[in-house]
Amino acid sequence: MTPTETLKYYSRYSHYSMNTTIQISQETKELISTFGTKEDTYDTIVRRLYDLACKEQISEFLMSDENTITLEEARRIHKKRWSR
Repeated sequence: MTPTETLKYYSRYSHYSMNTTIQISQETKELISTFGTKEDTYDTIVRRLYDLACKEQISEFLMSDENTITLEEARRIHKKRWSR
């Protein structure tokens, strides 16, 4: 294997198998644990919370009324524009 191939292999390997340590307070750890069961790892709980947060963001984005107009206003604009 060339050095580049070795690095690519190692990068793939380390990405999937190495864990990291993050610093959180004991209070935060206890709060996170309330979202899981005895069988759940903290990794499982954090991933579940992440998935929920992503879904919430998407929902907020799709349901936002920012930069929107009412259906009646759209009909008025359409009628004015295409009534020739």
